[in-house]
Amino acid sequence: MRLRDGTRKRVPLSAVPAAWQAAISAPRADVAGLALDRLRLMGILNVTPDSFSDGGQHDGYDAAICHATAMQQAGADLIDIGGESTRPGAKPVPIEEEIARTAPVIAALTKASIGPISIDTRKVPVAEQAVASGAGLVNDVSGLDHDAAMAGYVARTKLPVCVMHSQGDPEVMQDDPRYSDVLLDVYDFLAARVARLEQLGVPRGRIVVDPGIGFGKTQAHNLALLNGISLFHGLGCAILLGASRKKFIGTIGGTAEAGARVAGSVAVALAGAAQGVQILRIHDVDETRQALALWSAIEQGEQYGA
Repeated sequence: MRLRDGTRKRVPLSAVPAAWQAAISAPRADVAGLALDRLRLMGILNVTPDSFSDGGQHDGYDAAICHATAMQQAGADLIDIGGESTRPGAKPVPIEEEIARTAPVIAALTKASIGPISIDTRKVPVAEQAVASGAGLVNDVSGLDHDAAMAGYVARTKLPVCVMHSQGDPEVMQDDPRYSDVLLDVYDFLAARVARLEQLGVPRGRIVVDPGIGFGKTQAHNLALLNGISLFHGLGCAILLGASRKKFIGTIGGTAEAGARVAGSVAVALAGAAQGVQILRIHDVDETRQALALWSAIEQGEQYGA
């Protein structure tokens, strides 16, 4: 058990409150039509010119469709499409431009039966157009803070939503991030957002939580969150881990180029899998799928996805 003074204490299961036990152990509801009876892979499709890892590679219409198709064939269970880079230091993108980047691609993928699709956006107008084009999940990296209308929108439309923790806007979030206890501070932030959504009528089964690796965090913060990510099961929601190709992986692994951080990203994905996260948001679908297949075979004596 993690205490508020930062220490850890081992306690018997009988000492854990029944509500906490239920939140941890209860099966998670389907998200965007996907059963969470096994770990799901969310393939990243950035239709942007300036994302930190793959900016400019898939911002053309044909390139985006081709890459999404390839990720699904490699084993992606859903595709996360973003039209605004939220890397450290990124500038905001006008709403009209973000819609123009994302909506046509979502419509084409929906027509081709590729999906489910989530829209990675902080803005209600972008989410509205994405959903009208076929998206079935909203992934808000601002934790519902950027657009005050977002919580009401997902409640009204009965859409599943992923709520991520971020300390500050992308332009300034890495300037000097500080926490009293990063694991508990992020937990409290997400707990408050979950409670807010519940008050609006959104059940926990439609909420996914993301601790926001790399969003207003130092390397030490990221490692602390990864080490204790199982704590977030206590929220009673599915957990999404999005650490793929992040800077700390390159720093620890000695790979400055984001595209060369595949092996390190897979290692982090396996660490998340070992703590029971339900969704991995990743760039490298085939490599992650292969690693999970072997990890599952070793750990459980059965093949991943079988």
